[in-house]
Amino acid sequence: MKTIAIALLLALSHSAVPQPAHEKTNKSVRQETTKQANTKTMETQSMQVVSEFLTAVQQGNQVKLGSLIHPNIEWSQPGNNRFSGTKKSSGEVFQMVGGMFAASENSLALTDIKVLTANGNSVACLVHWKAVQPNGGMLDVDNIDVYTVENDQIVKVKVYSADLAQEDNFWLK
Repeated sequence: MKTIAIALLLALSHSAVPQPAHEKTNKSVRQETTKQANTKTMETQSMQVVSEFLTAVQQGNQVKLGSLIHPNIEWSQPGNNRFSGTKKSSGEVFQMVGGMFAASENSLALTDIKVLTANGNSVACLVHWKAVQPNGGMLDVDNIDVYTVENDQIVKVKVYSADLAQEDNFWLK
């Protein structure tokens, strides 16, 4: 009976002993590793979506573009021209792009994707655009676009232009 009481006392006292620091550290490391792996997966998926989107832009693949843009996308276009401002739907984005193609007599082209990098579900890219107008106006500009991806669709875009004056002069009011 005394042996059982001692064993029970030891068992109870052992369960109250704090977990060794290295076990806590190992658990924290495992959690951090899992978090990093999830972030890496999110970044890879987000970059894939944006890469597919930019390729579809270059190819003029409207069906692919429509599948990659969320219907309620928020698109922020910089400057002070007829296409500037925030668009609140895929319909408004396609209307803006259609207007850009019309204003450039279908010469607007994404000529280069220079950098594509992710941070979580946010993807930034450095791209180059060119276009000409019948009156001789030329657009030859770098943009930095920042895309937010959720559930394999682009839900938000913020465009930064390296030369807003050039874009405003090209697109006019």
